[in-house]
Amino acid sequence: MPVLPARHISISITRPIEEVYGFLAEPMNFPKWAEGLGGEFSHVEGMTYRAMTPMGPMRVMFSEPNPYGILDHAVVPDSGATMHNPMRALVNGSGSEVVFTLFRRPGMTDDDFARDAEWVATDLARLKTLLEG
Repeated sequence: MPVLPARHISISITRPIEEVYGFLAEPMNFPKWAEGLGGEFSHVEGMTYRAMTPMGPMRVMFSEPNPYGILDHAVVPDSGATMHNPMRALVNGSGSEVVFTLFRRPGMTDDDFARDAEWVATDLARLKTLLEG
């Protein structure tokens, strides 16, 4: 597979890293801010969940809670390629920075990639509002 173009989309949140990471490390909190997972969302086993996404039903596999701020997750369609989503929560002064890496999947148009980036930015803004509210 060739190296894919990527965009790092981030947002600063004026809440301590322990609070931000603690919230994000709980997969059941993702539908509260990530629109694509906001439909039906249920636990399967371990760190695997089932979501009804705009692209249909998918499995979502989350990284285990860890001391490094890693929040990676993979979205796995019933058929088709897995979408890997690296995500980090970092200390930013007395607050936090959340960084999501968006990969441009093969066959994606410029418009599709821009639309996905805007979707991620909107989700992160929703997360900020939720945590700072």
